[in-house]
Amino acid sequence: MSESTILKAELHEFLELKVAEYNMPSFLTSDPIQIPHKFTLKQDIEISGFLTATIAWGNRKSIINNATLLMELMDMAPYQFVMDHSHKDLRSLEAYVHRTFNGSDLQYFILALKHLYTVHGGMEAIFSKYAQKSTLQPAITKFKEYFFELPHKQRTTKHISDPGKGSAAKRINMFLRWMVRDASTGVDFGIWKSLSPSQLSCPLDVHSGNVARKLGLLTRKQNDAKAVAELDANLRLLDPKDPVKYDFALFGLGVFEKF
Repeated sequence: MSESTILKAELHEFLELKVAEYNMPSFLTSDPIQIPHKFTLKQDIEISGFLTATIAWGNRKSIINNATLLMELMDMAPYQFVMDHSHKDLRSLEAYVHRTFNGSDLQYFILALKHLYTVHGGMEAIFSKYAQKSTLQPAITKFKEYFFELPHKQRTTKHISDPGKGSAAKRINMFLRWMVRDASTGVDFGIWKSLSPSQLSCPLDVHSGNVARKLGLLTRKQNDAKAVAELDANLRLLDPKDPVKYDFALFGLGVFEKF
């Protein structure tokens, strides 16, 4: 057995242990994924998850607080709010703000979500239509096109990233992980049955990127679409069926263990 094979086996064992450590319900207590866990209806889970993932940058406590406020503004019934909102309901969102995501952005997101459910059969239908066998990255590009079919402010488009333009698209890849990976450990939801975990990409951020480089899983210095592709390829060597489970290991090592 070669030295590289031994090292790969050791890395695989180490990462599997870290996945087991963090891919469990206790992870929810400090993670934004706790917001969609407040709901049981499929559409409530996906809408709350999508909106939470959209604002998931910065301090995690602030993300959770502002995502909770957002759900309260929607009367804790996000799907009903999206589909049945009045002009007055939309106006009630004007004062909302999370970093650079403001009330006008949120108002457009509500209109766009209603458009997706009414015209295109919902978010899952779009991702399924454009999914490729081993990646959802081109589907994210198409999703953004559909999402901004209605008249909108140019500033609002920055809140959905596009891998086709070089972005790592961390937040939407995280949302896809939530929707697609199975629910057996009580963390992710597995409610999008038309897609497979094997198609997912790792939500790459400063924490997971730094850990991946230290472990030899990533050589590219920028956290961009090319880095996601490189990390994807290496994680698929470890587990082609569920490569993104290692997000728990990389994130946990970076955030909780300062690896």
